[in-house]
Amino acid sequence: MRKIAALVPAISIAVLLANCAAPPSGRTSGQTTDQTPVSPQRTLVIIARGEPPSLAAKPLVGYSGSLNPPLRLFNATLDELDENDVSHPYLEQELPRLNTDSWRVAPDGTMETTHILRPNLTWHDGQVLTADDFVFGWQVFATPELGAGGTKPIKQMAEVVAKDPRTVVIRWRQPFPEADQLDTSFQPLPRHLLQRSYDQGDWSAFVNDSFWTTDYIGLGPYKVGTWEAGDYLEADAFAGHALGRPKIDRVKLEFVSDSNTALAKMLSGEAQYVADYVLGHQDGATLDEQWAGDNAGTVVFAPVLFRFTQIQLRPEYADPKAVLDVRFRRALAHAFDTPGAVEAFTGSKGLITYSLSWPKADYYPEIQKAITERKYDPRRAQQLLEEFGLERGADGFYAGSNGEPLQIDLWNTGGTFERENRVFADSLRKAGIDANPRTLGPARLRDEKARALIGGLFTGGLGSDRLTPFTSNSIPRPENHWTGTNRGGWSNPDYDRFWQAWNTTLAPSERIQDIAQMEHILNADVGIIPHYFTDVVTAWSSQLKGPVARTSPDAPAEIYRIETWEWGS
Repeated sequence: MRKIAALVPAISIAVLLANCAAPPSGRTSGQTTDQTPVSPQRTLVIIARGEPPSLAAKPLVGYSGSLNPPLRLFNATLDELDENDVSHPYLEQELPRLNTDSWRVAPDGTMETTHILRPNLTWHDGQVLTADDFVFGWQVFATPELGAGGTKPIKQMAEVVAKDPRTVVIRWRQPFPEADQLDTSFQPLPRHLLQRSYDQGDWSAFVNDSFWTTDYIGLGPYKVGTWEAGDYLEADAFAGHALGRPKIDRVKLEFVSDSNTALAKMLSGEAQYVADYVLGHQDGATLDEQWAGDNAGTVVFAPVLFRFTQIQLRPEYADPKAVLDVRFRRALAHAFDTPGAVEAFTGSKGLITYSLSWPKADYYPEIQKAITERKYDPRRAQQLLEEFGLERGADGFYAGSNGEPLQIDLWNTGGTFERENRVFADSLRKAGIDANPRTLGPARLRDEKARALIGGLFTGGLGSDRLTPFTSNSIPRPENHWTGTNRGGWSNPDYDRFWQAWNTTLAPSERIQDIAQMEHILNADVGIIPHYFTDVVTAWSSQLKGPVARTSPDAPAEIYRIETWEWGS
């Protein structure tokens, strides 16, 4: 739902683009030299939730977004969204500006944006970055067999051409309001390393090439060093980074899925930074309390992660089959004790929502008009279940029309979210629905096919883009290598139509109405069950200067501006 908060009528596109063009605080306008002072060599230890199966900014394999935070260490893109969801130039010198030579809209709705690269850019292996690498990146992502052709913004791109070695021209099939904030949705790829493999057309081999992991060559502030599978990844500062050499020479990413272990490492000083999705609220509160006395560090609780339950709606995998009936799904929505989860899981810092939209957004009143707020109400849930034709047995649980028990699995991603899952499972059982809480292990978090085909209910999270994941094109399938985020398989042509309209108009007021229509359709059919925006915990030691935490739910869940970090006194 990127940049939605900025789409209020009172803010013009011109003003927004002007603000976005301003350089971020603390950044340089070009590269620094190797003589730039850096801190004495010392390894910064960062805790990440798990090992990503690809280091690409735009991966060709699907996996949990909770593994995304370290990706900016290894990647640089045309522009970069910051923690406030504001775009800044990165590899390009300036952002394209609407109604200028850098962003032209033709009478037929097609567009052309021009991106001039900074001078003297190189890949981690020293090869020069040219506009041809962006052309090659587009060719790869647009290849139907690789599964990314239907994703934003690749689907909207008609062509990418290299006007000269430093000029990238993107020709668009239609108006695309996010052309100035592509961020990690589009990246160049090193033609000199991947062209031969790509030309062979063995797509399985291409996707599984070691380039994407242990041999990754990117453009970010750090380059891959030692990688111990499942344990840690070491990275070294890249002197040729577009925004200057990082001030800290070496980084070690430790993959820690257990929050207690992560907490112990932070308290002992063994690690100096813990990324999103590792610590839960209570862990963060404990760390904050321990650090408070001597100002040993900073803990940020930001309610930015949308928590919701997806329902398996593919008929062949739905379990029980009752979930295929909207009447049963409406009962389910009333049976989830979301207020209890917010209190127990976030210390009441979370924000309850009945929609995809951020409840504090200026345009939210328009959304409220379009939806039904299905609040926690076990009696209403029971009433709807009985109207559906179910009868409650002596054990307190509803049974199907044939008298067989009606059981449903309630899946979660593990770690700190197991506590949330227990609250939800208990509330379903109190309403008479025999819910079985289940947890996905780390291996299944990396297996998108397994995640997409599990039966029952699955509670997970979404970050910046919360509208696209429920389009028909986002349904995981073999042809897109299971990379889609619409794991429940919900589909509605009207939703798709309004999503297309939302992506093809530049008028803020019209985009808000498109959002309201999408929210109405999804809400009426109970395609998902929204819960709340939970607080995401990020923490860093006082030994570090420079880290920031995202403040907007529409900002990416990644580590920001690590090249500016430095050791404190």
